[in-house]
Amino acid sequence: MDLIPIGEAAARLQMSPSALRYYDERGLVSPSLRRAGKRMYGPEELRRLALLKIVNRLGLPLDTAAAVLDAPSEQWRETVREQIAALDRVIAQAQGAQQFLAHALSCPKDHPARECATMIGALDRLIDGMSVEELAADQTGRGWLVD
Repeated sequence: MDLIPIGEAAARLQMSPSALRYYDERGLVSPSLRRAGKRMYGPEELRRLALLKIVNRLGLPLDTAAAVLDAPSEQWRETVREQIAALDRVIAQAQGAQQFLAHALSCPKDHPARECATMIGALDRLIDGMSVEELAADQTGRGWLVD
C-alpha cells in the first residue's frame, strides 16, 4: 500500500484528522513522512492508529496503548496486567451496584431503604461501623453485594 495523506487515513479509520494530529503530538503515531507539508501514513502507522482507535473506544488509557505500542515486552505486559486488575475491580463494583439495584427493584416493599428487612439490616450494619467491603463480603451469595 502506498502512503496516504492524513485526510484519507482518518476517513479509512473513521477518525478525525485532528485525532491523528493529536496522536502525533503525543508521540503515539508519527507519519511516515510529510509531503508538501501533509502528514503521510503507511500500513504500519495505520495499524498503530487502528490500535489507538480500539483503545479509545474501550475507554482504556492512552498510556496503556503507548506501552503496548512501544515499551519493552515485560514493561507493556506489566502495564496490561495492571489494567486488567483495575478492570476486574470496576467490573466487581458494577456487578455489586447491579445486584443492589436489582434487589431494590424486586423488593415488594414500596420503599426498600425504609421497609426491606434485608436492606435495613445491611444499612444498620454500616451504621454500627461495618465497612462497605466487610458488608459486601457478608452479603456475597445473599444476592445484592459483591466484594
